Amino acid sequence: MALSGPEVEKQMPAEPQPGREQQSWWCLVFFLCFYGFMAQMRPGESFITPYLLGPDKNFTRTQARWVTNEITPVLSYSYLAVLVPIFLLTDYLCYKPVLLLQGLSYVSVWLLLLFGSTVLHMQFMEFFFSITMAARIAYSSYIFSLVPPAHYQRMASYSRASVLMGVFTSSVLGQLLVTMGRVPFSTLNYISLAFLTFSLVLALFLKRPKRSLFFNRGAPVRAGAAPSELHQMNPGPAQAVGARPGWPPAAWRDSTFVRMLRELGRAVQLPQLRLWSLWWVFNSAGYYLIVYYVHILWNVVNPTTDTTRVYNGGADAASTLLGALTSFAAGFVRIRWALWARLVIAVVTVLQAGLVFLMYKTNDIWLCYAAFVLFRGSYQFLVPIATTPSVLCVSCKNHGFCGRKIKYDAEKVKYETQSFQIAASLSQELRALVFGINTFLATVLKTIITLIVSDKRGLGLPVCSQFLVYFVYFLVLFAAYFLAAVLVGLRHFQQSRHQPVPPAQELIIYSAIGKENEGDCTLPPEEGECLRDAAAERPGEPPPPRHKPNL
Repeated sequence: MALSGPEVEKQMPAEPQPGREQQSWWCLVFFLCFYGFMAQMRPGESFITPYLLGPDKNFTRTQARWVTNEITPVLSYSYLAVLVPIFLLTDYLCYKPVLLLQGLSYVSVWLLLLFGSTVLHMQFMEFFFSITMAARIAYSSYIFSLVPPAHYQRMASYSRASVLMGVFTSSVLGQLLVTMGRVPFSTLNYISLAFLTFSLVLALFLKRPKRSLFFNRGAPVRAGAAPSELHQMNPGPAQAVGARPGWPPAAWRDSTFVRMLRELGRAVQLPQLRLWSLWWVFNSAGYYLIVYYVHILWNVVNPTTDTTRVYNGGADAASTLLGALTSFAAGFVRIRWALWARLVIAVVTVLQAGLVFLMYKTNDIWLCYAAFVLFRGSYQFLVPIATTPSVLCVSCKNHGFCGRKIKYDAEKVKYETQSFQIAASLSQELRALVFGINTFLATVLKTIITLIVSDKRGLGLPVCSQFLVYFVYFLVLFAAYFLAAVLVGLRHFQQSRHQPVPPAQELIIYSAIGKENEGDCTLPPEEGECLRDAAAERPGEPPPPRHKPNL
């Protein structure tokens, strides 16, 4: 029996008002950013190494090798062990429980730091600290479950800015308390424990989302909200044209995870994605090894007993500020990344190698501080380029790294001559998977290097000798990047001078790009540049024409 119009209206729930809904998630975002700021308020973190080697603990300067070769390596091992489980639990439990776990782990770290007295206690401290590091993915991913997709980039920048502001404020506060307030390191750690306890209380009031990227995707989509990007790219049988509603769930080969693996297999064919993934694996492994051991190096270079002359907090604050500035500046760099990316990476890598060598060689603590600040800033310059969701120019396979923001409708414009269809950007799910795989591989590499170089069961080198090894490591990376840059440049130069353009290739390109504009196949100059950049990375394929062919 059909219902009349008024009866239908009575049964239909009232749609939420857009203004009230937007105000609601803005409040949630503000609270999340405030939590992210408070969770970084650990003013004692920059002074953990001098605290362990000072009179407050049993680790004297003659026992500094315990900290270098027995305590600190546990951080790399435990981080490798907990990274994948926490990555999966973050999505399965919808973020909030993992944020609570992170808060409890932070409190455990500082309790062990204050009341622990043996090597085993400090190793447990490193274990809990590795949990806090792995759980950072929960905070960075939480924001995407609160806001509509159109606001992802802006809200993610807000959450990251709150974290950077918290780190900077914490480091400055710690340095001021030590230098001007003459606060002992133990009191500084009690202050850190108080801040972390407060942030744990804040985490209790965070709203638990009902959906996540991978495991919890069945929640009904609100009006105006966008469904999963991966479902838009590859709809399953239930969403395909002609599918009957109410049929059983899709087969395993059409599940979300399997379709993501297929998309990942296609994505790795993109030369620029491979390049930046390799950069993330190798350079981030070296970067974090420097970050883990630089505080021990500072204590060797400046073995003072006057705590007011320890400026670790100031160095951390300066490096955080410079890293934020270089990350911001990277967004304004507009070059042809398909051609120049390897050379840029090589230049940054050789700069990092020189800074690591300076830290190894110098006996001046201020030069050591300055080298670390520049090292961290140079690394942060390339991070947003490697991780920013990119706009893909479908006329080339550069996946957005051509340096020009050319946008296309992914559902209308497809490059039919390729063996797969390229969407306008990586989906949110696929970006998370690529980032997770790259981070895991970097952690494996970092753990192997730690086991060989730092651990007492390996070479067990002192911290100064370790930095010499890291200098050679970055030097080898520079040689590889520079050789790749030379090969790409030579190939681009040869093809641009000697490669003719067959008419058939012109027809293919313009039929793919201009099929939505029948009768007008003229490419703008910047699009032709994108195609020429792509041809430089695909040997055997001619560069595209600059002018409209005679069809």
